[in-house]
Amino acid sequence: MNSMEVTLDTSGIAELATAVDTLSNSVFNANLNALADGDVVELMQRLETCKRKLSALDSRLIIEACNRSLPKGSAAKDVVPFLRQTLGLSKYDASVRVKITMQCGEFFEPTGHLRPATLAKTAEAYEAGDISRDHVRNIIDVMNHLPTDIPAETRTEAEEILVGHSRVGWPDDLPKIGRDILARIDPDGKVVSDVDRRRRRGLILGRPGVDGMSWIEGWLTPELRALLDAVFAKLARPGMCNIDDVDSIAATAKAVDSKVLDAAARRDRRDAGQRTHDALYALLQPGVDPAKLGSHRGLPVQAIVTMSLNDLERGTGVATTASGGHVSINEALEMAAGTRPVLAVLDADALPLYLGRCDRLASPAQRLALIARDKGCTRPGCETPASMCAVHHIADWGKGGPTDLNNLTLACDHCHALVNDSAEGWKTVVMGKDSPDRGRTGWIAPKSLDPTGIPRVNDRHHVGERVAAAIESSCLKWGSRAA
Repeated sequence: MNSMEVTLDTSGIAELATAVDTLSNSVFNANLNALADGDVVELMQRLETCKRKLSALDSRLIIEACNRSLPKGSAAKDVVPFLRQTLGLSKYDASVRVKITMQCGEFFEPTGHLRPATLAKTAEAYEAGDISRDHVRNIIDVMNHLPTDIPAETRTEAEEILVGHSRVGWPDDLPKIGRDILARIDPDGKVVSDVDRRRRRGLILGRPGVDGMSWIEGWLTPELRALLDAVFAKLARPGMCNIDDVDSIAATAKAVDSKVLDAAARRDRRDAGQRTHDALYALLQPGVDPAKLGSHRGLPVQAIVTMSLNDLERGTGVATTASGGHVSINEALEMAAGTRPVLAVLDADALPLYLGRCDRLASPAQRLALIARDKGCTRPGCETPASMCAVHHIADWGKGGPTDLNNLTLACDHCHALVNDSAEGWKTVVMGKDSPDRGRTGWIAPKSLDPTGIPRVNDRHHVGERVAAAIESSCLKWGSRAA
């Protein structure tokens, strides 16, 4: 908590609440049309920080209510029902607030001493408005999965890595970072092993309902997920295997005409779940050989797994699939031996070999190198995996840009279409030698979105590399010491 305590009487609290209410009404009723685009974005960002600070106050109020035994004295009897009854919250929202309070709140011990927050770094960033409630929720989930017997300094290092990412990154990426941290501090699988994962595997097909439809649920091993992702990347693509469109491209098609596929995609009204269903249905049809599904974006339809040479030699860390999934190093090696995926191993600089050619289209070897290097769409903020991306010329081919590896990058279809010479178009450049991201693809947003024109890179697919670097420079090596 903040070191400066402010003592308020009842009227002071009422005045503060009234001020917050007045400010909210003023902003809500303000004429925003007069604001420039940049002012709108700045207002959104500043208000988001204010809302985060206010949400961080929940822990103090919940602790105060508990100290006064308000939940026990009410009809609710417990904290979660008390919050639901008092504030009109969902059970999930109330439970999350209590979970955050237990980890980020400061409690008085029976001796009268104030016990610091369990996740002090997280609490500090939350109270400052630097991270959101979703960040905190994901940080807590990751920290709860770490081994209980790791040294205190290792746990602190892990929390600092998570909080450091949260200040600049998205909450959705934290589970991925957590997997990387766990894989490196638990290389021998003492906490979560391949055997544990396989024990949980299973699919359940429910009984057909009155309408004949059946529900399905279960858990897939990382290996099966990687293999299915490779198939679905092609067969579940818009325009493919649409059972509602007789002219849709079939799974047995030996060659896919891009114009025919584009036309079928424009007619496709299925959602992602329906496309996945139809892809699985097509895969199981007579005459469909999974080993002969042709190619997708210039590569055979098969799992592509990337790992670093350092992780391979140490047997720690995780390997990344082209669809953005993770498998352990041992699982990746078993897949390479048994199911013949493409296995890419990167050197100490995480760079593949230089490949160049005189044609406009990238070669399969170049695509493999880009998947290993970029791992997904390179536009900042985009989380589309490599399996759903096209190859983009950083310097346009029509303006003399070569089809060489250092002039190629991955971009999903949506982001690829954003690159153009109009005032609202994005630009792509190669980051220079003086940049900490030298050699990577920088994207320059149109001035309406970013007047600075500063090229930015996408780190969403590279969080594992940052975690590995942080671990190498810290004491977060419990697994190797324990061995």
